[in-house]
Amino acid sequence: MQIFVVKKAKVANAKIDRLIERPQNMPDTINVRLIVAVIFVSIILSFSAGCVEETSKTSNVDLYVDAVTLKENNQKEKAIEKLNQSIQTDENFSAAYSQLGDIYKEDKNYQLSARSYEKATELNPWSFHDQYNLGQSYQSMEEYKPAVKAYGKACEIKPDHLDAHLHAAESYYQLNDYDNALAYGTKAQNIDASASSVQELLGNIYDRTNNYDSAIASYKRALELDSENPQIMKSLAIAYIKTSRIEPAKELLLSSVALNPNDSLAFQHLGFCYLSLKDVDRAITAYQKAININPKDWEAYKGLGVTYALKAASSKDDSYKAKAVDQWRQSLSIKPDQNTREKLIKYIEVYSK
Repeated sequence: MQIFVVKKAKVANAKIDRLIERPQNMPDTINVRLIVAVIFVSIILSFSAGCVEETSKTSNVDLYVDAVTLKENNQKEKAIEKLNQSIQTDENFSAAYSQLGDIYKEDKNYQLSARSYEKATELNPWSFHDQYNLGQSYQSMEEYKPAVKAYGKACEIKPDHLDAHLHAAESYYQLNDYDNALAYGTKAQNIDASASSVQELLGNIYDRTNNYDSAIASYKRALELDSENPQIMKSLAIAYIKTSRIEPAKELLLSSVALNPNDSLAFQHLGFCYLSLKDVDRAITAYQKAININPKDWEAYKGLGVTYALKAASSKDDSYKAKAVDQWRQSLSIKPDQNTREKLIKYIEVYSK
């Protein structure tokens, strides 16, 4: 503001100097001086008329700039205070709401970040930054309906933005809206087919819609792009199990648990593979590891029960029957409404004799 005022004053002085530089034949009268004085006063008054409004705007911007500086210096509470002051000065200052959203999101306060981004997008609906971050805030809170709305707008603003399309697909997937999930996932693939996260998500969508061949193809592409990812290995293995390809599933699961030895689900499916291959002892070991990692894994208890039943038959040792019954009962206590409930109850009755 000071620089602006100085510049205005210099312009006014220059005009006065040019008026005073009169031709030599012009008489030096008081009228000339009076005219100059009137012009000077008029200039000052015209400048002063808009000074209050300009000062208000500049003060508002200053508060915003101060807040950004404070945020960069990790003084977030003071930054929030400045931004709120800025909003009080101008409740339609979208940049202040956006900056508030950034601070709250950075602190994982997604409820407040969503509220701030909502206001920012209301004032400036074509801000990709605010629409995208609004989507991320809602997705982090597992509120997927408003998330897909925000991501959809972000994709409209930037049709070639990979992450916006990927996150939109992820959110639709969580809503079990697989048609829209596939649509956005396919767009993401068209943007960058070399992104393993896109191929993995497409695999998940195809798997959920029972299109296992397409799921396997997508998981394979994902694994080619990210060969040390145990999650992709496990997902591909499960797709193989669903298509009765047990041996390659087993090998993938062994690689997966080597990279992530705390994955109970991988051990559970590894137990199923060994059980299917009639390798009873290894099946027992795998199921027991799954249970040790996750004592609430009712499917592992059920599988372990079946394995003990097979062990009882092959060894002629009735003690394994009692172990089988214990595992089935444990499975039912954790998941009473499982779809194999009646079958397990019958097994318990038979093997308890």
